[in-house]
Amino acid sequence: MTNKLKRKMADQILSPAERYKKAKKNPASPSVDSFVSLLKFPMDDFQERACRSLAKGKSVLVAAPTGAGKTIVGEFAIHLAIEKDLKVFYTTPIKALSNQKYAELVKRYGQERVGILTGDNNQNSDAQIVVMTTEVLRNMIYANSNALISLGYVVMDEVHYLADKFRGAVWEEVILHLPKDVKIVSLSATVSNAEEFGAWLDEVRGETDIIVSEIRPVPLNQHVLFGNELLDLFDESEKGTRVNQDLAQRHISKLREPLHKPRGRSGYRDDRRGQNRIDRISKPEIVELLEDEDLLPAIFFIFSRAGCEAAVKACHSHGVRLTTTEEKQEIRRLVEEKCYNIAEEDLDTLGYFDWLSGLERGVAAHHAGMLPAFKEVVEELFLRKLVKAVFATETLALGINMPARTVVLERLDKYNGEGRVNLTPGEYTQLTGRAGRRGIDTQGHSVIQWSANMEPNSVAGLASKRTYPLISPFRPTYNMAVNLIEAFGRERAREVLETSFAQFQADRAVVGLAKGIREKQVSLEGYEDAMKCHRGNFVEYASMRREITDIERALSAGRVRAERGKDIRQSKGRHLQEQRINQLKRDLRAHPCHACNDREAHARWGERWFKLRRELDAVMSQIEGRTNQVAKTFDRICEMLVDLRYIEANRNGDELVDYNVLDGGKTLARIYGERDLLIAEALREDIWSKLDPAGLAAMAAALVYEARRDDEEWEPRLPKGNFGEVIQQTQQLWSDLEELAEHHKLRRTNPLDLSLCLPIYRWATGARLDAVLESADLLAGDFIRWTKQIIDVLDQIAQASNPALAETAKTAVDKVKRGIVAYSFYG
Repeated sequence: MTNKLKRKMADQILSPAERYKKAKKNPASPSVDSFVSLLKFPMDDFQERACRSLAKGKSVLVAAPTGAGKTIVGEFAIHLAIEKDLKVFYTTPIKALSNQKYAELVKRYGQERVGILTGDNNQNSDAQIVVMTTEVLRNMIYANSNALISLGYVVMDEVHYLADKFRGAVWEEVILHLPKDVKIVSLSATVSNAEEFGAWLDEVRGETDIIVSEIRPVPLNQHVLFGNELLDLFDESEKGTRVNQDLAQRHISKLREPLHKPRGRSGYRDDRRGQNRIDRISKPEIVELLEDEDLLPAIFFIFSRAGCEAAVKACHSHGVRLTTTEEKQEIRRLVEEKCYNIAEEDLDTLGYFDWLSGLERGVAAHHAGMLPAFKEVVEELFLRKLVKAVFATETLALGINMPARTVVLERLDKYNGEGRVNLTPGEYTQLTGRAGRRGIDTQGHSVIQWSANMEPNSVAGLASKRTYPLISPFRPTYNMAVNLIEAFGRERAREVLETSFAQFQADRAVVGLAKGIREKQVSLEGYEDAMKCHRGNFVEYASMRREITDIERALSAGRVRAERGKDIRQSKGRHLQEQRINQLKRDLRAHPCHACNDREAHARWGERWFKLRRELDAVMSQIEGRTNQVAKTFDRICEMLVDLRYIEANRNGDELVDYNVLDGGKTLARIYGERDLLIAEALREDIWSKLDPAGLAAMAAALVYEARRDDEEWEPRLPKGNFGEVIQQTQQLWSDLEELAEHHKLRRTNPLDLSLCLPIYRWATGARLDAVLESADLLAGDFIRWTKQIIDVLDQIAQASNPALAETAKTAVDKVKRGIVAYSFYG
C-alpha cells in the first residue's frame, strides 16, 4: 500500500477521542454546518468525514454497512451543488430506487428543482437535481449531451454493482468518461478491497478520499430459532464471535437422537437432510412467536417466489391477524387509491383480492414476479407499520428502503439456476442489513431457522464476516468500441480502457505474480550451476532425456486410450514418435555428458531445473495474458468491425494510425445491450422491414428474452404469416456473426430464445392479460419487466432505423404499452 493510501486509511483506526481532537483541528465548513441543521439525527463520524472531504473539493468513496446512512453523503453533494449553483446527478442501479429517491428529493427540494430519467419515467430533465439510472448517464456521456454542462457532482449509489457481470461495465464507463472536474460520490456496501477500489478512483478521477465504516448504526443481535426456542447465535459472555455453546450442545444432542419415525425401506423415514431431528415450526407459528417477543415488523427472506406466496397463504389458513380494525381500513383505503386505474377484468388475473386479503391481515409477499404497483404498495404499508410481516426474495435487499426490526432467514443456501449454493458473507450481510430501524429500534435482530444440516461454527463464521471483494467484470462491447472511437480515436480509446478497474486489478495481480519470478530465476541459475558438467553442455543433454520421457508418456497414454476405444491413434503418427525416440537415444549415447561419472547426480538437478522452468513459463504466460487484456479485446472487436465495414482503418503504410466510424458504426453507436451488433446488422440488411408492428414486437421479444425453464426439447409456437421466415433470417445472421466472433477470439452470445414471441404478438394484437400470461407461463411482474425491455429495444430501433421501420417500431411500442403495461409506466 502506498504512503498516500496509508495516510487515508489511518483515520479509520483512530479512537473516538483522537477523532474528536482531529475534527477540532479541521472544523467542518459552513456548508457542512448548514447541512447538519437540516438533519433529524446528528451525523456519524464517517458521514462527517466524507462531507468534510467533499466540502474541500475532493471526490469520496464511502463504504459502510447497509442501513448505516451512506446516502446522507450523497445528499450533502446535492446541498453543495445548490450552494454553488451547479447541477447534480443522483444515479442508482435500479428504477425502483430512482423512483424512491426522486420522491424523497421532491419532498425536500420541490417539484420544480428535481427531475427523473429512467426510460419509464422522464420528468423535468433540465432540473438542477436529476435522479437517473446509471445507464441513462452513460448514454448522455456518449451523446455529449448538453445536460452535462454545469454538472458539478455525480452520486453513484450502490456503486458495488460495478461487480455485476451483466451491467457492471456501465459504472466503469461513467467513472472513466465523466468530465474530470466533476466530483464523484461513490457509495458502496462494505467491501474487503475498498482501498484497492479507492486507489483506482484516485488514479482515474484525481484526489479521492476513502472513508470506510464497519459500524452499524443499530447493533445487530443474532439469534437462532432452534425448534420453537429463540437462542443467541453467539456467546455474549465471551469476547469475539464464539458460538453459543448451549446451541452447539443442543445441535449435537439432536443429531445423536435415534430416528423413531418408520417406515422407509431401511426401517426409518428416508430423510437425507435429517430435518426430522430438529422440528422446525411453520412460518405462521414463527410470526406469532415474533409477535409475542415484540420482534415485529419482520422480513422473512425466502429464496423462491412460490415460497413467498405459500407463506402468505399459510398465514391466512392459520388465522394470523396482525392488524386492528382501524389499520385494516387504512390499508384498504391506500390500496384502492393506488390501484384504481387497474382494469376490473385484470384484477382476478393479478390475484388482487387474495393480495388485499393478506395485506388486511398485516402480511404480504414481495418478489420480482409481482406487479410493480403491488410491490410499491407493500413497501409503503411496511414503512407505515401497517404490514408487519413480509415474505420476500433477496431482491428486496438490493437498496430499497424497507428496514425492519427483525430479519428471518429460513435457510442459508439458495438455488442459483444450476444448483444449490451457500450464501456468501456479502449476501448474508446484505440481507441482515435490513434489521434495525434507526431512531426506532435500539437493536436489530436476525433469526436463522435452524436445521440439522447446519453446522454451528460454519454459521457463526458466515455471520461474523462482514465483507466481500469487489471484482470488476468489465469488458469492451461493440457499441462501446464505436462510441469510444467516435469520441476519442483509437489510441486515446485504448488508453481509457487500460485505465479501467478490470485492468487495474489485472495489473495488481501481475505485480503479485511477478514477485515470485525473480526468486524462481535465481533458483534456476542455481540448478544450472549444480548440473554443470566438465564434459559438455548438460542442459542440452538433460533436454534430450526430458523429451524422451515426454514422448514415452504420450505414447503410453495413447495406447491406454486406444485400448479403451476412446482414441484410436493413427499408426503413422505413433511410428514417427517411436522413430524420434530412437534418434534421441542414439544422440544421447553419443553426447559427451553420457560418459560422465556424475551423470545421474547432474540429471537430478536437471529434472528440478526443467520443472521450475515450466512453472516459470506458466507464470510468464499468465502475465502475458493479463497485461493489456482489456485493450487487446478492444483491438479484436475493432478488427471484426473493420471486417463488417462498421469502421475503416486509416493506415500509414503498414502502420495502423486510427479508425473512421462509417454509417453502419453510427447506427451501432445508438444501440445498447447484449444484441447490439445483431440489431445493427439486421437494420443494415433491412430484414425486419416486412414485419408489421406486432411482428416487430415479437422480434424484440426474441432479442431480449431468456426463459427461466431449461427444456431443450420444447419447441415454441411462432406468430403466423411471414414472422417464421424473418426470424429464420435473423437466426442465420446471428449464426454468421457468432462464427466471425469465434474467428476473432471474441466471446459468444446465447442463441435467440423464441419462447415469448407468440405471447407478445398476441398482447400487441389485443389479447386479454389472462390469456397472454397463461401462454407465456409468466407471473404479472415478470411479464411487465420483459415488456419494458422489449419497449426499450423498440425505442432504439425507432431511433436508429429508416423512416418506414421507425414508424413500425413506434406503433409497436404503442401496441405493447397498453393496459397493465401502460399502468406500470405511468401509474
